[in-house]
Amino acid sequence: MKKIITVFLFIYLFVGNAISAQIPSNISPQQLEQFKRLPPAQQKSLAQSMGVDYNAIRAQLSGSNNKKTEQKEEALPQLFPRGTKYDEFGNPIFDQEAELEKEEDDDGKPKPFGYDVFANEPFTFAPSMDIAIPENYLVGPGDTLKIQMFGKESNDFEIEVSREGDVVVPQLGAFNVTGMTFIEAKQYLANEIKNKVLGVNVIVTLSDLRSIRVFVLGDAYRPGQYVLNSLSSATHAIIAAGGISEVGSLRDIQIKRGGKLVANLDLYDLLIKGDSSHDIILKSGDVVFISSVGDRVTVDGEVKRPAIYELKEGEKFQDVIKMAGGMLPSAYPSSTIVEGFNDNNLRTVKTVDFNSSTALSEKAKDGDVVKVTKTSSQYENSVTFIGAVTRPGKYQWHEGQRIADLIPNIHAYVASDADLTYGLVIREKDIGRNIDILQFSLFNAVSDKNSEDNLVLQARDRVLIFSNQEVISTEIDSLESLAFTKDELLLLEKENAEKRHEDKLFWQYYENENSQNALNLTEEVNKAEETLKQTYKSIEELTGAEEEEPELRELNFFSRKRLLAPVIEQLKRQAASGEPLQLVEVDGAVKFPGVYPLAKNGRVDDLVKAAGGLQESAYLANAEMTRNDIENGLAVKQAFKIDLASALAGESSQNKQLQSKDRLNIHHIPAWQENHTVELKGEFMFPGKYTIRRGETLGQLIKRVGGFTDFAYLEGSLFTRETIKELELKNLVKVSESLRMEIASKNLSDRDGNSSFDYEQTSQLLADLTSVKPIGRLVIDIPLIVANEQTDVILEDGDMLYIPTKQNSVNVVGQVQVTSSHIYQTHLDAFDYIGLSGGMKKQADEDRVYVIKANGQVHIPSGDSWFASDTQELQPGDTVVVPLDSYYMEDLTLWQVATQIIYQAAVAVAAISNL
Repeated sequence: MKKIITVFLFIYLFVGNAISAQIPSNISPQQLEQFKRLPPAQQKSLAQSMGVDYNAIRAQLSGSNNKKTEQKEEALPQLFPRGTKYDEFGNPIFDQEAELEKEEDDDGKPKPFGYDVFANEPFTFAPSMDIAIPENYLVGPGDTLKIQMFGKESNDFEIEVSREGDVVVPQLGAFNVTGMTFIEAKQYLANEIKNKVLGVNVIVTLSDLRSIRVFVLGDAYRPGQYVLNSLSSATHAIIAAGGISEVGSLRDIQIKRGGKLVANLDLYDLLIKGDSSHDIILKSGDVVFISSVGDRVTVDGEVKRPAIYELKEGEKFQDVIKMAGGMLPSAYPSSTIVEGFNDNNLRTVKTVDFNSSTALSEKAKDGDVVKVTKTSSQYENSVTFIGAVTRPGKYQWHEGQRIADLIPNIHAYVASDADLTYGLVIREKDIGRNIDILQFSLFNAVSDKNSEDNLVLQARDRVLIFSNQEVISTEIDSLESLAFTKDELLLLEKENAEKRHEDKLFWQYYENENSQNALNLTEEVNKAEETLKQTYKSIEELTGAEEEEPELRELNFFSRKRLLAPVIEQLKRQAASGEPLQLVEVDGAVKFPGVYPLAKNGRVDDLVKAAGGLQESAYLANAEMTRNDIENGLAVKQAFKIDLASALAGESSQNKQLQSKDRLNIHHIPAWQENHTVELKGEFMFPGKYTIRRGETLGQLIKRVGGFTDFAYLEGSLFTRETIKELELKNLVKVSESLRMEIASKNLSDRDGNSSFDYEQTSQLLADLTSVKPIGRLVIDIPLIVANEQTDVILEDGDMLYIPTKQNSVNVVGQVQVTSSHIYQTHLDAFDYIGLSGGMKKQADEDRVYVIKANGQVHIPSGDSWFASDTQELQPGDTVVVPLDSYYMEDLTLWQVATQIIYQAAVAVAAISNL
C-alpha cells in the first residue's frame, strides 16, 4: 500500500490542479499500472485524501480530457520468462549470461510438452478494459458502470455497483441490479432513467470490471492467492502463477468452488485440440489445484512434435503418436524402437512395427521412450544423372532402360560444355556397394541407338557426364559465353554465377551420396579439397612427382578431377587381395593426363578418350605401356611399345585391353615446339614480339631485328624472365613471412616497454613488401653480349628486353631528406648527390651506401674511398641507395633484405614506367 501511495504522490506532484500537464517521463508504466489496478473505490479514496479530482486524473491517465486519444495500452501486462528480475520501478532486468547458459543447456533432447506455454514470471492481472463483455455476464458488486446521457440533458457518470447491488445515479436515486446480466442491467437502467428524465438518450457500458481473488495451489510455479479480473478463466490463473512446475500435471487440474470439485481441466485438450470448453470462468474464492504429474512417455525421432508427454490411464501408442502430431513422411514406422522397463525394473528395448494396428493398440507405460526411425535416403528403382547436364538428379528407372532413353536429345538435356566422347556409369555390383565402371560415348549412344555405347541401365546406376573444360576460366572464355549487348552480357554473368552455385551444391550432394555410410555431408564437404589432393595422383602408390595443379577452387565443378575424386576413393577402398586396384593412368600428350577408373573391358582407345583425346603434338607412331605382372610370386614391371595410330583405329593387337594399374605414356613428336615468343621494347629498329626457335640467343635476335636506334642507352637495359619472376614471388612471400615472425618475436621479448622497436614503421615495411610486384629482372651486359657471343643469353618463352632512351640523370633514394633525381655531372660522386638531396637522415646507415647501376648491377664500396676505380664511377641512369641503419630496428636481421628488395624493385619499375 505504501508503494501505491508513493506512486500516487508522483502523479499528484506533477498533475495537481493543472490537469492538462503531462505525466512526467520518470514515472514508469508499471507504476501507473499499479494505480490503475486499484479498485475504483480505492482510487477515489486516494484522490479525495490528496484533494485531487478523481475524474480529472482518470482523464489524464487515459489520455482524454478533450484531447485526441492515443493508442490504448495493453490491458494485460507483458509476460516475461521465469527467473526475470525487476528493478525498483518494476522494470525487467535481463541477464545476458543467464540467457546464454539457457541456450547452451538446450541440447536438442525432447522437453516436457506444454510447460513453456505457461512458463513466465508470476503477476497479478489488471482489470481488463478492452475485452468484449459476454451477454451472460452477471453484474455484481465492484463493477463500475459508465452512464452517458445526452439530449435535453447531458451528463456522464461512472458509478460502482455497491455491495447491495445498487447503482446510485446522482439526482435520480438508486437502482438495484442484483442477479441481472449485463444486457439486462443495461436495458433496465436505460429505461428507468428515460422514465425519470424526459428527452434524453442513455448509453450504459462497463468501464471497470470487478476484481476477484482466487487461489492457485498444488504444483504451480508460485502457489498462492492472485487478484484477477472477473472474466478470468483457470488458464489465466495458471499464467498469473507463473505456469506449472516441472513436477506438475498439465492433464489433471482441478477447479474447486466452496470445497467442491466443479471442473477438471486437461490442458492437452487446449494445446493439441484447441478445445477450451473445460476452461471455465472463475469466481472469487475459487481454487485451481494442480496435481503432480502422472506417467510420462518420451517420443523422439521422425515425428512432428518430439517431446515428453504425460499419459492418462489406458492411453495407447496410437494416442501417443497423435499427441506428437503424427509421423513425418520420412519416418520408417516398421522399425520403431521402444525402450522401457520390465517387471524387474531392468531396461528393455524392442523393435515394433507401427504399421500394425496391434502394435499401436498396445498400452503405453510410464518411462517408455519411443524412437521413430528415419527411412533410408536411398531411392528405389531410380538412376542418378550427374554432371554437365541441364537437369541433374534422380530419374525413374524401368526395365530395359538405356542411355538414349535417359538423354533422348543432346541439346535439350546436356550442357553446352559437356564432353560427348567420355561418360561413365557407376554400378553397384554387390550388397557391399562395391562398384563397377562402365564407359560410353554419349554422342554414339544418342546418334546410334544400336551402338554398344547405348548401355542398358540398372536400378541405382549413376550416370556421370563430364565437362570438357577443367577450369572455370576456360568455361567463361568459351564461345558460348559471348553476348551481343551489354544487357545480355550482364544477364549471362548472372546466369553463370547462379549455375556455378548450383553446380557446387550438387557436387557436394553427389560427394555425400558416394560416402553416406562413412561420412555425413558436413564432413564430406570439409574434406572435399583434401580428397582431390590425395586421390588425383600417379598410380605409383598414388604419390610421386607431378605437374603443379591449378587451384582447386578454380576447377570446373564437373571437371574430371572433381567428379572422379570420390569414384577413385571408392575404388581404392574396395581394392583387396584378389581384387586388383581398378585404376589406370595416362600421361604425356593428352588433354587431361591423370589417373582414371578402369572401365569394364576398357582398352587403349578408351583411356585416350577418358583423357579428353590427344594433343596436337602427340606422336602416333610410338607410345609406351607399362604394366605390373606377377612372375614366380614376385611383382615385375614390364614395358612394351604400342602403335598408337593402329590402336585408335581399333586394331586389336595394338588396342590392348587394360589391366589394373596400367600406365600409358604418349610421347610428343620429337623436337616439337609450341610458339615461343620474346618481346623487344624501346630503342630497337623494329620493336615488337618475335617468335624464337629453340636455342636462339639474345644476340642473334638483336641482329634479326636490325639492332638499336641511335638513341639507345645500352647500359640501362632491362631484361626480364618469367621463371625468375616466379622465383622472386616465392622469395617475397618467404621474406614477408620471416619478417613478420621476427617482428612478432621481437615484440614479445620487449614487453618491458624499454625497446626502441618501431612497430608502425615495421608494419609499413611489411605493407610495402607485400605490395611489391615481382619484375623477374636478369642483370645482363648488352654491350658485352653484342661484342662477344660467349657471354650471350639463350632465350626462353616470355622473355622481355627493354632498351631505354639515353638518360642524363642520377637518382637518390632511401634515408635521405628528399628522394630526388639530379642532372648527371661527371665530377660528382655518390655523396655529392646525397648532399644535393638534403643529406642523410638520422637513421641512415652511412657505411652501407650502395649504387644500383642502370643495368641492374649493384656496386658496394671496396675500400676507404668510393669509386676508386673507373669501373665504379657513376653513370647516367644509376641510383644511389641510402639504407636504414638496422640499429634503429632492434637488429632485425631481415630488415636489410626486405628494404633491398623494395629498392631494387622500385628502380626496375621506374625503368619501365614509361612503357
